[in-house]
Amino acid sequence: MHKTSSSLQFSKRRLPMTLEPETHWVPNTDVYVAETGIVIKVELAGMQRENLELVIEGSRLKISGQRADGCRGGQCKFLVMEINYGTFESLIELPAGYDLNHAKAAYLNGFLRIDVPAIGSVPSSEG
Repeated sequence: MHKTSSSLQFSKRRLPMTLEPETHWVPNTDVYVAETGIVIKVELAGMQRENLELVIEGSRLKISGQRADGCRGGQCKFLVMEINYGTFESLIELPAGYDLNHAKAAYLNGFLRIDVPAIGSVPSSEG
């Protein structure tokens, strides 16, 4: 896995076929095709990099973690509550032709960005 100073680690392990219903929230996510591959952008304001986990299995990417609610006291009466706290999970199935093994991820300013190159666009390490 290629990484930069602000990159996150990917791990590989078996993912469950389905997610447990109603036990987590799903962050806002954009997935789009760019010139060199697919870009996955996830909105995760208030997160610490250490609380994010990225797991690859084949063409699937699971993004999970936990966002703590450390900003309010224990006794509050909400008038509006739109921010999700607790465990989150997002499972993204990529189409054929993209190489998750060479993906690069960075978390900056509340956004997790994962760049997944198209197969064949990654230079070979053989010389």
